[in-house]
Amino acid sequence: MNRSLPAIRLRVPTHEDALAWHRLFADPEVMEFFAGGPAALSVYEELTARQRRHDAELGYCLWTVLDESGEAIGFTGAQPWPRDWGPVGATEIGWRIGRAHWGKGYATAAAHETVARVRAAGVPEVVAVVRPGNERSIAVVRRLGMRAAESYPHPVLDEDSLCFRLTLNSPTGDAE
Repeated sequence: MNRSLPAIRLRVPTHEDALAWHRLFADPEVMEFFAGGPAALSVYEELTARQRRHDAELGYCLWTVLDESGEAIGFTGAQPWPRDWGPVGATEIGWRIGRAHWGKGYATAAAHETVARVRAAGVPEVVAVVRPGNERSIAVVRRLGMRAAESYPHPVLDEDSLCFRLTLNSPTGDAE
């Protein structure tokens, strides 16, 4: 399917975005591939605060995705891999969109904008870690041109997590 992507806007998450994320991600279907399922509002309050710090310190973060009307519909962005397993030391990109907004190209549009922004920030490579069976996210990583790289045993689930990689800037400064 070759259609144009929807117009989106990304912004550094506000404190109020924690409420929007909490509401959007309370849906068990949205959280199907995230161990632990829906989270408390306090988790999103801490997450948005951490993303504001990332933006100030790194020049990138998990941004709030706004649709054409300016409504918060999810997040996308990049952050240092936050766990002690998997691609430690890597910059992870990711996205999470509210269920009502699936199938409209928002995740792909947001992921493309994320890649452009982290490339501009000088990040040489990004990873996306995806659980097997999450075909929607696997489709997005393929649309970005990411390559399957390795897998990591998940520390809680009885499965491996798939790691995809994308080189953004070569050592000479040219994108590959």
